[in-house]
Amino acid sequence: MLTTGSPAPEMVLEDTDGQTVRVSDHQGDHAVLLFFVRSTSCPVCTRHVRDLVARRGELEADNVRVLIAVPEDRERAARWKARHAIPFPVLTGRDRSPHELIGLTRRIFGAMQQSGSVLIDRHGIVRHAHGATLPTGSYDRQGIAAAIASSTQD
Repeated sequence: MLTTGSPAPEMVLEDTDGQTVRVSDHQGDHAVLLFFVRSTSCPVCTRHVRDLVARRGELEADNVRVLIAVPEDRERAARWKARHAIPFPVLTGRDRSPHELIGLTRRIFGAMQQSGSVLIDRHGIVRHAHGATLPTGSYDRQGIAAAIASSTQD
C-alpha cells in the first residue's frame, strides 16, 4: 500500500470509453481521490460510491476530483457505471488491476480483493492511503476529510 507523504506513483489507467487516464495529468490543477472498489458486484462498495456521489458538491468545492477504480474489465465497469448513474470516471487497468498498482492485493487465500482509497494532492503527494480486506472498512470518510482539509492548507 502507498505511504502517506510519499510521491504518488505513475498510474496509467483506462476509462469506460477506452481512453487513457493518467492520474498525474491532474497534478497542479486539483487533488485526486481514487476509490478502489472490491468488485462492481459488492453492495457495500456501491454504497460507498453512492456516498461519494452525494458528497460530490462538497468535494468539488474542495477542488477534489473523484476517480473510481474497479478490478473488472472495461465492459463490466461501463455497465456498472450506467446502472448506478455514477458521474465520476470509472477506471480499469490496462495490463493489470488498478488495485495491484498501489498494493491492494487479494487476501484470504487469494480470493478477497482489497479495497480502499488514496488522496493525492495537487502536488502529486499522497495525503491519504487506506486499504482494507473487508469492504465495510475500506471507506475511511473521516480520514479522507482530514486529508482534504490538510491538503487545502498548502
